[in-house]
Amino acid sequence: YNTYLNRGLPPGPIANPSLSAMQAAINPRQTPFFFFRADCRRDGRHDFSITYDEHRTLC
Repeated sequence: YNTYLNRGLPPGPIANPSLSAMQAAINPRQTPFFFFRADCRRDGRHDFSITYDEHRTLC
């Protein structure tokens, strides 16, 4: 939906997370990672890093 061109709320739901996604948000897995980013140059994988310096080298 392009809410910049169409006034008001969209006619349908914007997002509908799955039950497993909601459970993961409520009970996140413990990991040492503080930073992540999507790598758009590859196949959509995510890169995770522990320090900000490590994160910056991935960008």
